[in-house]
Amino acid sequence: MPRPSVEAERKAQILASTCKVIASEGFRHLRVSDVAKDAGVSGGTVHYYFETKRELTDAAFAHCFEQSLTRRRWILDSDEPPLSRLRLVVESYLPQGAETVEAWKVWAELWVEAIRNPELQELNERFYGEWRDIVASIFRDGQATGEIHASGNPVELANMLVSMLDGLALQVLAGSKAMTVDVMRTTCLRFVDQLSTASVG
Repeated sequence: MPRPSVEAERKAQILASTCKVIASEGFRHLRVSDVAKDAGVSGGTVHYYFETKRELTDAAFAHCFEQSLTRRRWILDSDEPPLSRLRLVVESYLPQGAETVEAWKVWAELWVEAIRNPELQELNERFYGEWRDIVASIFRDGQATGEIHASGNPVELANMLVSMLDGLALQVLAGSKAMTVDVMRTTCLRFVDQLSTASVG
């Protein structure tokens, strides 16, 4: 049996390859053999860590979410003012750069499949709920410091920003000529700026 450190590295490698295949081929067309080929391992090795395809894809979605948070942990843990953190969140989630675009495609596949799949609906609820709570906490910080209007419900404000990011990013990924990355950035940042108490008057 491989050493624990080797197991962890190989498992992460398989999950990263699974996300890559989901992004490129789609959830429904994912084959374990394609994941194994991309990861440079045998199909048997994939099944050693994940007995079923469902276990593999569920773990891949979790991996994608955790990696997304890890890449942005510096923003969430920074001492920047809340509005600055929200602007950084917007910038970091623009669908540009291979890593971020791949993650967006994985989430798009999850959302499409979750429409018809109760198990994936539960996964989406868990991950999406955690992300919404994180964004809402930034809004709460801003209201506590007086930087953000105190009249808005933090969860509702988080829903507005998150849904704006999601919807516009899907349009960018779909190749909309009207919704480019630059237009998305401008639109989302304008929303964030309008929350500032400094914008009043």
